[in-house]
Amino acid sequence: MTTTEAPARSAPARWAAKDRAPHALGRVLATLARSVAIFAPVFLVATFVTFALRSLSGLSPARIQLGEEATPEAVARVEAQWGLDRPFLVQYGDWIGGVLHGQLGTSWSNGADISTLIGLGLGVSLSVAVFALIIGVTAGFALGTLAALRRTTWVDRAITGFVTVISVMPAFVVGIVLVAVLAVQLHLFPSAGYVPAAQGLGPWLAHITLPALALSFDVTADVARQLRSSLVAAYQENYVTGALVRGLSPRRIFFVHVLRNGLGPALATLGLKFPALVGASVVTEWIFGLQGFGRFANDSAQAGDVPAVQGVLVVSIALVVAFNLAVNLVLARVTPASRRGV
Repeated sequence: MTTTEAPARSAPARWAAKDRAPHALGRVLATLARSVAIFAPVFLVATFVTFALRSLSGLSPARIQLGEEATPEAVARVEAQWGLDRPFLVQYGDWIGGVLHGQLGTSWSNGADISTLIGLGLGVSLSVAVFALIIGVTAGFALGTLAALRRTTWVDRAITGFVTVISVMPAFVVGIVLVAVLAVQLHLFPSAGYVPAAQGLGPWLAHITLPALALSFDVTADVARQLRSSLVAAYQENYVTGALVRGLSPRRIFFVHVLRNGLGPALATLGLKFPALVGASVVTEWIFGLQGFGRFANDSAQAGDVPAVQGVLVVSIALVVAFNLAVNLVLARVTPASRRGV
């Protein structure tokens, strides 16, 4: 073969690569369009229901500011100042317009901007949730993969038993044990408090490690179980048998065929895990002395601060929608079944 033949023979490969790039971009854009078409109505309906809760609650800023003994005239005057005397749909229109511009209203309790208050707590909760997700995905991926590769052996049974145990352990119990052992006895981590990342990466990681570990157990168990089941099922497919017949190496079969086809269920479970980590960590935040998103939601609910509770619900809805959108895009890019629209 002459040297001039090599470029000629590699040209089709280059053309094929150039053709695949627009198709891949088109698939991602199509997935994005489908996801937005699904999630946008969900967001609007959820926010409408959220706003309607204020009318159903029967709460009023006048009762918080003036007390239960306030006269009807005083109550009407305060409600007029807050715009609660206007028609319901007019109030909703103004509120949703502010939400779309990042303005969640004003607190009934102290008159502070709710977006600012939520932002302060959300930064703490997001730090812990992201770290917990990283720990859970890493550990769950390792355990699920090892169990699938050693299926029906004692390793598989040991991992299955371990993830079953940690899946039923409440986060607050795990948190208490971690504080007692790693913070109080061994002095490896601080037992409470939070330090922003701007004040140093080391102190920030030290303060979020224990709460992140406490929250990561459930993620680890779910990812490990889903990945193990999907990988075992993928190993039983005909394309794996065909790859073995063609003489492909076990490593290539695993990474190219089994893993990419088995990632879907494990990735799908993350769609709800991350928002749950952010919103359901109130008990963990109490244990570790964190002024996070969950604790702010609890305090607002107990105070009857309806606009603050509505702001918390809107942010939670936005987190669910955004994270599920991201998961759908990753699934469309990674798993072959999603590319075929399955």
